[in-house]
Amino acid sequence: MSLKIAIACGGTGGHLFPGLAVSKELKSRGHETILLVSPKQIDAIALKGSGERSVSLPNMGFPGLSPKLLKFAWTLWQSRQACNKVYKEFKPDAVLGMGGFTCAVPLMLGGQKGKPTLIHDSNAYPGKVTRWLAPKMTKTLIGFEDCAQHLPGANCAVVGTPVRQGLERLDRAAAASELGLDPNKFTVLVMGGSQGARGINELIVKTMAIFHDYTDRVQFLHLAGPTDYEKVADQYKSEPFGHRVEPFASDMQFYYSLADVVVARSGASSLNETAHYGLPSILIPYPYAADDHQTLNARIFEKAGAALVYPQDKLNPETLKQDLTELIENEAKRQQMGQAAQQLAGTNAAAAVADELEACVQS
Repeated sequence: MSLKIAIACGGTGGHLFPGLAVSKELKSRGHETILLVSPKQIDAIALKGSGERSVSLPNMGFPGLSPKLLKFAWTLWQSRQACNKVYKEFKPDAVLGMGGFTCAVPLMLGGQKGKPTLIHDSNAYPGKVTRWLAPKMTKTLIGFEDCAQHLPGANCAVVGTPVRQGLERLDRAAAASELGLDPNKFTVLVMGGSQGARGINELIVKTMAIFHDYTDRVQFLHLAGPTDYEKVADQYKSEPFGHRVEPFASDMQFYYSLADVVVARSGASSLNETAHYGLPSILIPYPYAADDHQTLNARIFEKAGAALVYPQDKLNPETLKQDLTELIENEAKRQQMGQAAQQLAGTNAAAAVADELEACVQS
């Protein structure tokens, strides 16, 4: 039986990319999907050329008790009206939300219309929307087993976090050629998530200035985010390292296939992709993430021996230089960390989510 599934995702790559992966899986099974996303630029960039049917809904995070509360209520009403129009035209058999405020209205409206509703949360500690909606959902799908203890009353299933399609391991030389870099140099992949990370950007630039002993052996792949891209790109021009700096990349298979180590935030989606490629990592959790969930995510990788973890205010250029130097010189440690990361990679999470959707509709 062919199904119609509405997938509410977007706002960040951590919500959007898993949603895209599930959509591809569902369509491969003969189902029809529509993505409900946010108006943010990152959503438009990531969806460009994807071939996905999508609708942007008005969206705003809950501002708390502040003067913005009236605007929040108005945005909520607008989103409900737009979503109701989509449902009348598309007639979904079920609604899947990938976490975050983008999925709140679609899931609530889907439940009111008597449709099976499922929410997915990638993090070790679930977000506010997940904690609020999970007990009301037909099924709550989680990436980490630790997440379930924070969702009393929810019908939970551990499925992992879906990895976007196209993330296969490529030949290193081919990846280097595509990116214009040297396949024989140790490659540091720097990324702060889909929107970049100023703290990491500044740290890397300062570290390069005291890392010149390795200019002949090391190169950088740096995803700086749209806001900091031009500044970071200019700063690299004054350094002797081989490099490629971009605001954002949709062809991450080239980046991961060339990387030897990742320096990154610890959003669940990025962590899952790092594990998928079996890469060691130096993680710097975003210090202002809701409920400090990125630190909890990072600790899972640290406990497994797959990552080194530092609070942003505790990591300085000298310490980062020392860690990078050890990973460059100690191949055994690098391989051990990579193997530990590989063991954290789930099986086919997109297929597991699709299985849950089909079961909920058919039950």
